[in-house]
Amino acid sequence: MDTFERAKAAFLQGVQHSEAGRNAEAEACFEASLALWPERSSTLFNLGAMRVRLGQYDAALAVLDRSLVLDAEQADAWCQRGIALAALERSADAVASFERALKLDASCVPALFHLGCTLNELQRHADARVVFERLLQLQPQHAEAWFRHGQTLQLLDRHADALPSYERALALDPANPQAWLNRAGILKDAGRSADATAAYRAALAHGADAEQVQFHLAALQGSSTPQQAPRAYVQELFDDYAARFEQHLVGALNYRGHRVLVEMLQRAAAGRRLQQALDLGCGTGLCGPLLKAFVAQIDGVDLSTQMLAQAHKLGIYRKLVAADITEHLQAGGARYDVVIAADVFTYIGDLGRVFAAVQRVLPAGGLFGLSVEAAPDDTDFRLQGSLRYAHSRRYVERLAQRHGYVLLQSVQQPLREDQRRPIDALYVVLTR
Repeated sequence: MDTFERAKAAFLQGVQHSEAGRNAEAEACFEASLALWPERSSTLFNLGAMRVRLGQYDAALAVLDRSLVLDAEQADAWCQRGIALAALERSADAVASFERALKLDASCVPALFHLGCTLNELQRHADARVVFERLLQLQPQHAEAWFRHGQTLQLLDRHADALPSYERALALDPANPQAWLNRAGILKDAGRSADATAAYRAALAHGADAEQVQFHLAALQGSSTPQQAPRAYVQELFDDYAARFEQHLVGALNYRGHRVLVEMLQRAAAGRRLQQALDLGCGTGLCGPLLKAFVAQIDGVDLSTQMLAQAHKLGIYRKLVAADITEHLQAGGARYDVVIAADVFTYIGDLGRVFAAVQRVLPAGGLFGLSVEAAPDDTDFRLQGSLRYAHSRRYVERLAQRHGYVLLQSVQQPLREDQRRPIDALYVVLTR
């Protein structure tokens, strides 16, 4: 058998492995074929596609680019190149590759699907909606596209419009737990509690995280209150929210809790220039620039890496750590003159552990400032329908006394708005 025939045989064997989902074996066959016949665009493309499946994105780009030099008219190769670029977080370059694929083949469904997803990553949600609708005209039975269309509408704050998209997705693929969860959330917000409960239970039956579902059901039904929100729920919520967090929270919801609390702490500092502060649940760093007025060095901790990435851009924080705040306090050896927790305890019900943990890092005379959504004094804390905890003044003051803090200041005033209604918070400054 001559060289070309051996290369062809290896290529065809690679195709068989690929079709059977044996990606590593397919990759080896395509590599063997290329070793015999090096510059064959179809073999380079198939090798690149296998490397994309295997998560070898840099290596995939290398051979896909070689394939496109030989034949720039391969829509599928441009599509695979876009997938690799998107995985490498080169989103703008990925969009260009997907658009090139679609110029060559306007009905390339994978290019449309991944283009829509990448546009959402770039916060270009209106463009993503158009792309998904174009895809669904071509393939109205594409369950994942209906799901992504629903997500995109929610990102555009068109939650009611998203509901039919999730229902179409679930009619085609009832085993999608996230579609059930998203549908349940919309139903809950629409006041359709029974339907929302059924959707949450369907999500659980199809593999949704049990802790997260039970948390949602507890808020919906007023059943036994969990001690805190599930870590994965909080992390995912704020990772998804990071890019538009400040615009939405401060701009749309008129959030002012960070300003109120830092001003109270500055008054408690009484003109002193403090050395070190720890910003618990620092998010995108709303408190950082305000604390800088009277604190020399500021560290931050948050569960969300995407929120921390936004905070890092400020250039204000000395150190930013991705961690659970209580675990970080319990493990750390640093000492701080100020510890601030602005709108953080809305995701923790029982504050006993965190009050004790703050003691570890706060010297005598140190300041601890916190805000909580206000609950009546006939309860310690409660999980609200908003999936946020509220705490009573009585509870906070009792914890402070138990853990050796002295109350310096306490006020109740609006924190933010919800559907244009003010949400009251309790702002407290303690000293040890």
